[in-house]
Amino acid sequence: MKANVYGIDGEIKEEIELPNCFSFDYRPDLIRKAFNIIRSNARQPYGTNKRAGHYVAESFGPGRGISRTPRIASGRGAFAPQTVKGRQAHPPKVEKIWERKINRKEMFLARLSAISATANEEIVKQRGHKFNTSLPIVMDDEFNEITKTKDIISLFKKIGIIDDVVRAKEGRHIRAGIGKLRGRKYRKPKSILIVTDKKEKIKKTANNLAGVDVVGVDELNVAHLAPGGQAGRLAVYTKGAIMKLGEKYESI
Repeated sequence: MKANVYGIDGEIKEEIELPNCFSFDYRPDLIRKAFNIIRSNARQPYGTNKRAGHYVAESFGPGRGISRTPRIASGRGAFAPQTVKGRQAHPPKVEKIWERKINRKEMFLARLSAISATANEEIVKQRGHKFNTSLPIVMDDEFNEITKTKDIISLFKKIGIIDDVVRAKEGRHIRAGIGKLRGRKYRKPKSILIVTDKKEKIKKTANNLAGVDVVGVDELNVAHLAPGGQAGRLAVYTKGAIMKLGEKYESI
């Protein structure tokens, strides 16, 4: 496979040969499994206070014409799971082990499959991304030195991928459920993934764009490439990142 390399002016500078990891078989089953493992291992154990809902209460016993529910002195039911302010029957416990395991080879193959999916236009379109260019998108290494967000927006317009950033910005909506009371009121769609070998400057520059993430080659994983376990994220690679991926996966 070959790909065009764009300069920071939006014009094609050269054509390069892509490494073998971009022509790997598409395995949605492995991608979904790897994503679920990553998310499961990132969970923080949680549980209720062991004393929550506990009262000094006991049943009045039989022969009174009332249930044997534990009661406080006033006669109000307490402590039992079905009572007001009573304990939970089966509360979540911090002792629960959320961590799950996966074979190294399965995780490796899932990562390769997710990388190759970013070069498949049909899979990327199925994920809902909007673009008007050929995939994968490869930028010259000068892209890492951009320091102004307006310059990145202008470049994305020339390449034909700014519509995806607009889609993510307009897709921001209030989360359903109790989560909106817990510091995560809004949900935002994922947009462009920038994969680079030098992310110090470009991460600050692209941080304000809706749905855009910047990752280094060494930290690239299935969660970045396939949010929600669905492969085909619209990705922008720097030329240096492509070369580093080729060195990293040259054995396949």
